Amino acid sequence: MAGKAQITSVEALENFRAQLIVFLSQARPVLEEVGNEMSRTRLWLQHDQKLAWEQELRRRERRLEEAKQELFNATISSIPTGTSAILQMAVQRTQRAVQAAESKLKLLKRWDNELDNRAAPLMKQIEQLHGFLASDMAGAVAYLDQALKALDAYRSVGAPTVAKTSTAEPATEEAK
Repeated sequence: MAGKAQITSVEALENFRAQLIVFLSQARPVLEEVGNEMSRTRLWLQHDQKLAWEQELRRRERRLEEAKQELFNATISSIPTGTSAILQMAVQRTQRAVQAAESKLKLLKRWDNELDNRAAPLMKQIEQLHGFLASDMAGAVAYLDQALKALDAYRSVGAPTVAKTSTAEPATEEAK
């Protein structure tokens, strides 16, 4: 037997351990960014877009009231019917704009519900993966550390030496 144990794949384990650590250091921030992006999207839908379209709806409703008031004033006064028709078209146009803003708000509400319904299972899986990477894979790295230490210790131990005995038999007195 040789003087040392013949271990050839320790370098492969060390390389695997190093690559696992790099993977973990890159995967965790990516998963956190996915969660952050989901939160930003939810806030954008629930707050920013909802607030913007509610303000737009109020603005369009004010315009509609103004257009209706102008039409009412025109019908009461003795303004020619051509102006009245133009004012009626303006009222209809502003009514369509109000309806469009209302439909946008309904659409935002639907998107918000769909986002929660579709994203919740995926976010749960991402959280589970994040937990797996944080606990189980960290344990795997620790296990690889212990295994590498054990293999290193084994490699440094020399092979047991066997006492050499001569194959020739001692001469006996009868042979003399």
